[in-house]
Amino acid sequence: MNYTHLGRTGLKVSRLCLGTMNFGDVTDESTSLRILDEALEAGINFIDTADVYGTEQRPDIKQGSGLSEEIIGRWLQQGGRRERIVLATKVYQPMGPGPNDRHLSAYHIRKACEDSLRRLKTDHIDVYQMHHIDRHTPWEEIWQAMELLVQQGKVLYTGSSNFAGWDIATAQSAASARHFLGLVAEQSLYNLTARTVELEVIPACRHYGLGLIPWSPLAGGLLGGALKKADSGRRARPGFARKIEQHRRQLEAWEGLCDALGEAPSDVALAWLLHKPVVTAPLIGPRTVEQLKEALHATTVSLSDDTLDAIEAIWPGPGGEAPQAYAW
Repeated sequence: MNYTHLGRTGLKVSRLCLGTMNFGDVTDESTSLRILDEALEAGINFIDTADVYGTEQRPDIKQGSGLSEEIIGRWLQQGGRRERIVLATKVYQPMGPGPNDRHLSAYHIRKACEDSLRRLKTDHIDVYQMHHIDRHTPWEEIWQAMELLVQQGKVLYTGSSNFAGWDIATAQSAASARHFLGLVAEQSLYNLTARTVELEVIPACRHYGLGLIPWSPLAGGLLGGALKKADSGRRARPGFARKIEQHRRQLEAWEGLCDALGEAPSDVALAWLLHKPVVTAPLIGPRTVEQLKEALHATTVSLSDDTLDAIEAIWPGPGGEAPQAYAW
């Protein structure tokens, strides 16, 4: 496993980040624990979760259960693991029926952090990420709450997820005025079919020294050999079938290119992201141990300039960075 710095920090993380959104949902606890064991054995030291992940969600109020965090906590309780991993979780989503059981008020940040620490059975979170932007809470309040958690030793670094480029700039401007480190990483939707972040989010990350952690790197399975696996698992659902038909010509060219390379489409899709300078680690979310082992190969896949050009021809981006992408 290769390692790189998380953004501008001195912290080193693996080039793949283990996402645990499926833990306690489509992946049962025993399999989740095996995935964690195998990931650590393979050298993955970057583990990402969120307070909202888990199956026990109340449809009436759409609140999370914290089940994924609890599974990780029970894994950490087995000993000898906490200081070998970089543990990331998130705050923002509804975790209760009350009006203050969500978003980024200082009130909720404090409570959510305490609850996550309890579920994770640890005394600190390495990277505490805001799961979404909250434009109803001023940055002075957010950073004051985060600074207090850092001072208390409960949080080491802060990150964001689903932020616009100008949200990152605003956040870092407010943090700088307080002489606070601010954001060190951003989690964004980024894959060959979804490249909007290339306009402004990636330039903002590069300018402010944030590591980019792409989520859904395989576009929900579309880039993982969807044509050959169209009748299996989630790909057999009507909604996914429609998505395949929308992209059929591109997928035929894509899977043909991967066949010519002798590599699995999922590995090439991950390798493409790993070739992007701002990308720290794509977020993989294996549902099984076998899927985890398959993803590990992506870190060894090297793509030539000609191959990268061929990929760009199949899956063109927005035309570069803003404003050059759309203005003279």
